Amino acid sequence: MTSKRPKALLATASTAVALAAADTYVVVLALPDMMKGVGLGIDALQKATPIVSGFLLGYIAVLPLIGRLADLVDRQRILLWCLALFVVGSVITGVAVDLNVLVAGRVLQGVGGGGLVPATLAIVASLWPPGERGTAFGVVGAVQEVGSVIGPLFGALILHLWDWRMIFWINGIGGVLLALMIRAASGKPEAGEARTSAIPRWWHALTALAATAATVLLGLALTAPTALTTSIEYGDPFVPYEGHDARLMTPIGLWGLGALAVLFALSVRYWWPVFRRADLFGAALIALALGALVLTFSSANPETEVVGPMGFWLLPLGAAAMAVYWWWHRRAPAPLIARGAVVGRVLPALAVSLLVGTAIVAIVVDIPILARLTVTDSQTDAAVILVRFLLAVPVGALGGGWLLRRVGPGIVAGGGLALAAVGLFAMSRWSGNVLDTFQATAVLVLVGLGVGLAIAPVNDAALNDAKPDDHGVTSALIVVARMVGMVVGLALLTAIGLHQYYSEISELATPTEADYRAAGVRQVNTVFLGAAIAATVAAALSWLLGRRPLAKLEGERPTTAL
Repeated sequence: MTSKRPKALLATASTAVALAAADTYVVVLALPDMMKGVGLGIDALQKATPIVSGFLLGYIAVLPLIGRLADLVDRQRILLWCLALFVVGSVITGVAVDLNVLVAGRVLQGVGGGGLVPATLAIVASLWPPGERGTAFGVVGAVQEVGSVIGPLFGALILHLWDWRMIFWINGIGGVLLALMIRAASGKPEAGEARTSAIPRWWHALTALAATAATVLLGLALTAPTALTTSIEYGDPFVPYEGHDARLMTPIGLWGLGALAVLFALSVRYWWPVFRRADLFGAALIALALGALVLTFSSANPETEVVGPMGFWLLPLGAAAMAVYWWWHRRAPAPLIARGAVVGRVLPALAVSLLVGTAIVAIVVDIPILARLTVTDSQTDAAVILVRFLLAVPVGALGGGWLLRRVGPGIVAGGGLALAAVGLFAMSRWSGNVLDTFQATAVLVLVGLGVGLAIAPVNDAALNDAKPDDHGVTSALIVVARMVGMVVGLALLTAIGLHQYYSEISELATPTEADYRAAGVRQVNTVFLGAAIAATVAAALSWLLGRRPLAKLEGERPTTAL
């Protein structure tokens, strides 16, 4: 792959990643208003779970497929298509007044937003040679983490000035502008990609007509303009069918869905030649396994259960899907994850990424809880305390990328995670008003820097050993590992902490408010202790990423495939 301006492409692609990262966190503040916008009361929080879990499902489940597609076609095209999905999902979310439509929009946002990360990492690996990628990976990691800081602040500002729907309209506009910038910074398509396959012009015209019809009809159905719905002459197509109140269950809604089905049938001719090379059966199995995992843990009520209400059949289903994939992987002529793709330092990089995800999510979730228990009753003040950690992570990511010019990835990642582990062990002993002290600020910054230092080395070491044709799927697996570490790690650590909390409270005859707060602090301490152990193990595994700068290893190829 080539680019006329690789640095400009890196900047715009990284900004797109930051936009998706910000959207991940912005819903935390907007969720009550989003629930109200689709007719759910604040007491129906369980029904609103798919608004969050739907995004996670889309983000994680199809990542391996998107990574594989990035290995089969021009990676800039995959980046643009992911942005397109993110924009469409943002628009659907912004106009939704029904829960099902809102969740569908969030799933599309997750698919598009999640796919931006491996596509961008693979682009970096294509544009920069081994030994020179560290800074670029650091930029991607830093900008992504900045997005997680900006997200809640951006959401709060929009909610103050407008309503929650404006968040997603701005996402859509931003996505379109970034797509134009990426297109301008991109080079010529790779050989074989510049020419469209022999599809007649009339087919292009028919497809464009179906796309226009679907967009107009579904747009009218979902927005239901007052001038049309109240019109005696034009209002009938907007009247819901008997027994339904959803806007899509109207004549114009069904016409739009019909046009969408026609568009899908016509579009097969464009995307099927590529998708059939991507092992769709294997992708479906992995998506099923990852989806079962996400839904099992993300839908659980942490106060009463480790797995969600459907977990007892979702987990066996996911395990069965992975077992079938393992069988398929050994027999398919071209499996989704190529045989020998997990080679050399790819496996330890995946393990480190998973454990880093567990450490990060423990801090992001439990620092605000600790703040509410000890120093403030304000959720905003608690979030400000967390910002001390969040701002340090991108600084560490940039520093880690810069250090890779001179130091091996194992030393950079291992040293950073060792610092993070020391800080987390200290946090596991926090009590009282420690969060108001300079010591707490210093520790949070230290942990943030340590975690950030590990981001670029993990990507650099894994993609250095992976074959160029596997960079996309390898990048996707690294992201999947981190997200799985977040989802599963949070559920397990929270369950362990809450078990201790309820055990302590049950031993008290008449617990007071102070007793509840003290037990809550010890529960948070337990979570931090688990995160410290995860960071310690990750630091030890990081040494397997190599102690010499990758520039000195150019030309060496790993010989052990896993």
